[in-house]
This record gives sequence, structure tokens and C-alpha cells, in this order.
Amino acid sequence: MKGRILFAEDDRNLGFVTKEGLEEAGFEVIWCKNGEEAWQAFGKHDLCLIDLMMPKMDGFTLAEKIREKDQFTPILFLTAKSREEDRLRGFEIGGDDYISKPFSMQELVYRLEVFLKRTGDRQEDSNDFLFGDCCFDLKNLLLTVSDQTHSLTQREGDLLALLVASKNQLVKREEILEKIWGENDYFMGRSLDVFISRLRKYLKTDTKIEIKNHHGVGFVLVG
Repeated sequence: MKGRILFAEDDRNLGFVTKEGLEEAGFEVIWCKNGEEAWQAFGKHDLCLIDLMMPKMDGFTLAEKIREKDQFTPILFLTAKSREEDRLRGFEIGGDDYISKPFSMQELVYRLEVFLKRTGDRQEDSNDFLFGDCCFDLKNLLLTVSDQTHSLTQREGDLLALLVASKNQLVKREEILEKIWGENDYFMGRSLDVFISRLRKYLKTDTKIEIKNHHGVGFVLVG
């Protein structure tokens, strides 16, 4: 099996077709028809695939509860909503990516494989990054700033690792988006800004470290 997926989707036709397609692609799929059922089923999963609009518990609430319990497991949202604020809210909650309906099974499988590969690569990499008064344990996605430890999401960790590896050097926005998000467009750029803001909150107690913004160009981790 490529990975164990928690799949929360109330549309039975879409749910059946998606579950069948993912299983044919080699995934183990636990399909739940509403948010409460998915919350009860959440456990040792490699990735969560969550519809935003569900009965009993919506996708935002489900993701918030999962993040309170688990900072590591990637969360991908399925959404028919086109409003930017809904998608940005998902990133602020701790989601890692979104897939817009309707989607192709090929695209979905590709997105899941990318996230699971990054998780596997992270587990093989045991290096710690030391900068300022910070220590970033990439393998376990733990960032220690002074005496406070933060659990990062996979995407937060990927972004921080890229910035730290290029410390004191400008990393262009398009490079970040293509390496971590897999594509460079306006909305992905807005989501990048959300993740930069989250990293700045974690690092704010270390006065030796700063993520500087070169407007419209990119970012530099200075320290």
C-alpha cells in the first residue's frame, strides 16, 4: 500500500468513485460520510482528504480538531468553493493543500503521492538545523525557539527548511512555490504569505532571526 488515507466526503457518488480510484492506485482508504464519523475514525493515517461542506461537522471544524491532536499528518481539502477567503482559512487552520472540484483522479493521485513522498523523505533525514537561538528538527517537524517548542505542519516544515538551507540568501517566490506547492500562480502566492506569517509568529521571540520580505521578489531568513 502507498499510504493509509482518511477520506471524509458526504457525496456518496463522488465518495464511491474516489475511494475506488484511490484503491486501484494502491492506497488504503477509510471513507467517512460526515465530519463526526471522520473525527471518530481519525488515528494512524498517512494523510487526510477532507471535504469542506459536510453534515454534522464541517471540514474546517474537523481539521481544527485534528490539528489539536496531530500537527504532522498532511491535510488536503476538497472544495467546490471558489472564494479565496475560504481557502486561506483552510491554510490558517493548518491545512497543507486544497483540490478544487471537479478534479481528475490522475491529479488527485499525483497530489497524494507528492505529499507522502515528502513525508518519507523527511523521515529519512535526521539532520537538525541550528540558527540563531533556534533548533529545527526536520525529521520530527519540531522547532525549538529559546525554550519553547512548536510542532509544525509538513508544509511549514518544508518552507522553513528551504529558507534555513539558504540562510542570508534571497529565495525567490517562484522558486518556493514551484518546489513546495508544485505550481506558481496568484492564489498559491497568497497561501505562501499565510505560511510566512505563521513562521514569523513561531520565530518572533528570537531577536537574532528575521524573515525579510523583498516585495514581489522573495524572502530572506536573516540571522
